[in-house]
Amino acid sequence: MKQEYIISIDQSTQGTKALLFDCEGKLLFREDLPHKQLVNEQGWVSHDLWEIRDNTIRAAKLLMEKASVSPGLIAAVGISNQRETTAMWDRKTGEPLEHAVVWQCGRAAGIVRDIAKKGFGSIIREKTGIPLSAYFPAAKMAWLLQKNAEIRERAESGEICLGTIDSWLLWQLTQEHVFKTDYSNASRTQLMNLQTLGWDEELAEIFGIPMECLPQICDSDSVFGYTLMGGLFEKPVPICAVLGDSHAALFGQGCLLPGMSKATYGTGSSLMMNIGEKPTASSHGVVTSLAWKRRGRVEYVLEGNLNYTGAVITWLKEDMKLIQTAGETEELALSANPADETYLVPAFTGLGAPYWDENARAAIIGMSRVTGKAELVRAALDCIAYQITDLIMAMEQDTGIPMKELRVDGGPTRNRYLMQFQSDISGRKLRIPAEEELSGIGAAYMAGIAVGLYQEEVLFGRENGTEFIPEMDELVRKQKQEGWKAAVAKVTAV
Repeated sequence: MKQEYIISIDQSTQGTKALLFDCEGKLLFREDLPHKQLVNEQGWVSHDLWEIRDNTIRAAKLLMEKASVSPGLIAAVGISNQRETTAMWDRKTGEPLEHAVVWQCGRAAGIVRDIAKKGFGSIIREKTGIPLSAYFPAAKMAWLLQKNAEIRERAESGEICLGTIDSWLLWQLTQEHVFKTDYSNASRTQLMNLQTLGWDEELAEIFGIPMECLPQICDSDSVFGYTLMGGLFEKPVPICAVLGDSHAALFGQGCLLPGMSKATYGTGSSLMMNIGEKPTASSHGVVTSLAWKRRGRVEYVLEGNLNYTGAVITWLKEDMKLIQTAGETEELALSANPADETYLVPAFTGLGAPYWDENARAAIIGMSRVTGKAELVRAALDCIAYQITDLIMAMEQDTGIPMKELRVDGGPTRNRYLMQFQSDISGRKLRIPAEEELSGIGAAYMAGIAVGLYQEEVLFGRENGTEFIPEMDELVRKQKQEGWKAAVAKVTAV
């Protein structure tokens, strides 16, 4: 049997990665290309869609040059993508009609306020599992259509495509110019009904979005189309996995059974729990989405998103000038006075899940005369773990499923103090995989399984990486958790 490979494209907020995996699922090479962050005087955040398309093709070509692998040996391509970022293009020509509206961008806030005033918030939450917000693509699409009367008219005639970045890449990369998305991305648009698993006409009407503008929703392990990748391949190669990046990381971590969970630590953080084949409506401040649909079966997740986790370390470095590099925080935290009871609540722009208090503001609470740099740095690291633990508890309360182990990824997982404290304060075992590119890995694994190159039980049966086991006394854990809750109450009670 000839050696075959998988290419995974991980299209993220900051750039695009192309990754090459061998026939056993081992990551061999990667190539990264950044793209511009277009921020105007109003604070709107945009991306150039042509730049993203071109970088995807260029990264794949550079990857193959680096690996010295024949393009004829590529069995399939998988895609993971930044979620919620929204694109609009001409259905006939493929020309973008506006820069992509990035997930971080709040330009559609006025549209959301108007919809909320009309009393539609509860039905949107009920049907989609997520609260009405300018964060999600439905409001962004509405903004794009309201901006230009001519485009609005063309949209109603079905001449316009509206979609997330996966749909844009599929249209541009496939010979057939397919207009498709997968269930994981569709579930984050605020236009897909979690029960019917299709675009919801009532929701589309609330946001003023013609159904003709929306892509076909497909299983995450579908053959979405065939690509020559801008001339890289001599023969068409199937694109047979598409996943939003957090969902891809969940799959890459092997969280395939109810109760299995992963946390991705970054600028902000995402905690996601697989809850199985039936959706659970959260009453504890997290949201419900689809994990994926594969092999014809849907699996759901609970997810909580935090605004300030790794960003707290950036604040220590760039604003407070307490550290020069993120790596210093581990040694400083370990040197801090164990008796210090300082808490940092990082509500710089309000608190996200599970509190959802946009009026909360950051505070340092519990300082004494002997609190110094090391203690403040430790409090900054601790607040990351406390926030993740809040989400763990919320998800357990919603589902009744105990979370015995948490699989984690992202740059901050290199900090051994933080990982041990996360294990201690949550009372859970942590597992950190040997590889870091979990979104790209998840898309590659799903594509490889789909074409029969990989066996699922082999991929996810490997034991590798690092584990952290709880060591903290139960009474100390309880006292620290109560101190955190009290600190949060002080900033949310204002």
